[in-house]
Amino acid sequence: MIRLNSPLTELKGVGEKTEKSLKQLGLKQVADLLFFLPFRYEEYNNIKDVSNLEIGQFAQIEGEVSLIEGRRGFRKRIHVTEAMLNSNGENIKVVWFNQPYLTKSIKVGDRLLIRGKVGEGYSGPSFVSPEYKKIDNLKINLDKNVKDIQAVYHLNPSLNQYTIRRLVNDYISLANKIPEWLPKNILKKLNLISLSEAIKKIHNPKNINDIEEAQKRIAFTELFMRQLKSQKIKAELAQRKAPLLKFKKEETNDFINSLPFKLTLAQKRSAWEILQDLERNQPMNRLLEGDVGSGKTVVVAIAILNTFLNKKKSALMVPSEILARQHYLTLKKIFSSYDISIALKTRSFKEGEAKKADLIIGTQSLIQKRADIKDISFVVIDEQHRFGVYQRKKLIDENRNEVDNISPHFLSLTATPIPRSLSLAIYGDLDLSIIDEMPAERKELKTSIVKNNKREDLYNFLNKKIKQGEQAFIVYPLIEESDKSSFKAVEKEYIEITKKYFPNLKCEILHGKVKKKEKEKIMTDFASQKIDILFATTVIEVGIDIPNATIMAIENPERFGLAQLHQLRGRVNRSDKQSYCFLLLNEKKLSSKSLERLKILEKYKNGLSLAKKDLELRGAGEVFSSMQSGFSEISLAKIFNYDIIKLAQTEAKELIENDTNLDNNPLIKRRLGSFEKDYHLE
Repeated sequence: MIRLNSPLTELKGVGEKTEKSLKQLGLKQVADLLFFLPFRYEEYNNIKDVSNLEIGQFAQIEGEVSLIEGRRGFRKRIHVTEAMLNSNGENIKVVWFNQPYLTKSIKVGDRLLIRGKVGEGYSGPSFVSPEYKKIDNLKINLDKNVKDIQAVYHLNPSLNQYTIRRLVNDYISLANKIPEWLPKNILKKLNLISLSEAIKKIHNPKNINDIEEAQKRIAFTELFMRQLKSQKIKAELAQRKAPLLKFKKEETNDFINSLPFKLTLAQKRSAWEILQDLERNQPMNRLLEGDVGSGKTVVVAIAILNTFLNKKKSALMVPSEILARQHYLTLKKIFSSYDISIALKTRSFKEGEAKKADLIIGTQSLIQKRADIKDISFVVIDEQHRFGVYQRKKLIDENRNEVDNISPHFLSLTATPIPRSLSLAIYGDLDLSIIDEMPAERKELKTSIVKNNKREDLYNFLNKKIKQGEQAFIVYPLIEESDKSSFKAVEKEYIEITKKYFPNLKCEILHGKVKKKEKEKIMTDFASQKIDILFATTVIEVGIDIPNATIMAIENPERFGLAQLHQLRGRVNRSDKQSYCFLLLNEKKLSSKSLERLKILEKYKNGLSLAKKDLELRGAGEVFSSMQSGFSEISLAKIFNYDIIKLAQTEAKELIENDTNLDNNPLIKRRLGSFEKDYHLE
C-alpha cells in the first residue's frame, strides 16, 4: 500500500531515470511530491484561431502538421525541432528544443492540439516548446491530466510537466492523510481551509477561487512558521546579555563634524537608534534598510567607532570579495585619523592580522572553522538577504560567551527596499531602521525608456559624456547567445557595438565566467578611470562603487525584476554629478504589460516608493525576485497585508509565551523542525 512516506520508486511509472530526476528536485517520497507546489498556472479557455492569438497569452489551437523537421542549432549541442501547423487555413510555426524524437512520433498529416504560451516569431505568432496531444479524427479527447487550468512546476531538463502532473494526480488522494497542525482557532479566525484541502486544490484547481484559497492557506502556513521562529529567537535573545557599549557623545560628534558632508536626518535617526541599542545589556537585533547610495556605511561607521571607543571589536560580513574589499578601503579612509586596526579576510584577499584587529571585514570565510574569529562585540552583515539565518546565527554564536550567556550585538543591512509590512514578514525578529532620504548634494537620477529607433542617439550621448570625463555601464541579461532566447548577450554585443560606435574608447567586458583575478583587475581599472565603458552582466549589481560612473544602460530590462533594475541603477548616481539610467528595449517584442511595468521606473525614483507601487500592482513575488528570502513563490505572491502578518505574529507570540518549547503542540514542534531544516535556519 502506498503511504505518504513511501519512496517514489514504489510508484507506477517511476523507473531509475525518473527517480534520479525527481531526486535532483529534492523529491524522495510521496509527501515530497504532494508538497512540490506549482509556481504558476496556465489558463485555457476555448480553442483559438491563429488570427486571434495574442503575444504572451496562454492559448490552445488545433491543426494539421504540414511540415516537421529536426536540425542542429548554431550551438551544436542544441537540437531544434520545427513544425508548421495548418489551422483552419492559417499557418503557425511550432518549435521544440532538445526533443529529436518528435520527428519520429509526429508525422506530416497528424492533427495536433497545441497548448502553451504564444511567442513572437519572425513572421507572426509562434509556439516554443508547447505541450501537444494528437487528435484522432478531429475529436479532442483530453485525458484527466489535461485541464482548463493547468499547474506548472519548476522542473529539470530530464522531466516534463506531463510526468509530474500524472504522478501528482495519481496519488493526490493521499493528501487526506496529511495531519492538520495549525490550531483550530486560527483556521476559524482567518477562514482558512485545511492543509489537506489546500494541497488538493493547489495541484488540481477547478477555478481561480480554488487557487486563491489554497495559496492563502499555504502562504499563511509559511508566514506563521516564520513568526514562530522569530518569536523563539526573540525569546532566546531576551535571556541573553550583551556587552554594554556606552555612547561616547563628544567623540561621536567630533567624528560627524569631521566628515566632508552633512548627515541626513534619516542617517542621524538611524545612527541614534543603533547607538541606543548598543547601550542596552540585551543583544541588539536590528535591520538597517536604505537605498544604494543613501549612506548606510557611515551610519555603520559611527557604531563601529563607538564599539572601538569602548575597547571592543567589530566584524563586518559581506556576500562577495569585491564588496569586502570595497568596504575595507572605504572604512580605512573614513577612520584614517583614528588608531583603528582593520583586517580584511576573504579567500583571495588578506590584509592585517584578524585576531588582533579592532574591525574584521570578510566574506563567509569569517564563519569557517579555521577562521577563529573570537571576542566580537558588534556584528554587521551587509546585503542580509544573501545570507541565510543560519550564517548570521553562526557568526553570532561563534562570539557568544556561554559561561556568562553574553552574545554580540547584531546589525543587518539591506539595500533592497522593503515595505514595512513585508519587512515584518521576512525579518520578524529584527527591529527596523530606515534611511529614506538621499544625501542633499545628490542630484535626482533620470530614468528613461529608449526604443529601437533612438539607440544611435543614446550611443552618441554616451560618446559626448565620456569625452567630458564620465563613465558608463551597459548591462545585458546573458553572457552568450542562445537558440532558446532572443535576449541580447554581452559577448556578442560587446564586439559589435564597440567596433561600430565606440572604436576610440577604452571598453571592457565583465561577467560571471571571468576569473577572479581578472575581474578584480577590470574593476580596479574601471575605478581608476582606465576604462570608459564596462559591458557587463548583473555581476555589477552589488559591489562596485564608482562615483565617476554616471550612465547605466540596461538591455532587455523586461528580463529583470523591478527591485533588480533599481539595484542596477543604484550603481550610478554616487556623486554630485547628474546621472542617467536608460532602459533599452525592442518594443515590437514587448507586451503592453511589460512596458507599463517599466514605466514605473521612470516615475518612481525612491526605492521604497517603487517597492510599494510594485507590490500594489503585482504582489510581492516580483519585488523580491532577487531576494533569497527563503519564501516560496506561492507565499511571496500571497503575503496579503499588514493586518494578516500582524495577526500571524500575535498568534505566534502568544503560542511561544504559553508554550516556549512547544511541548504542548507536538505537531507544530515537528513542523518547525522541518521548516528550519528546509530553510537553513537550524
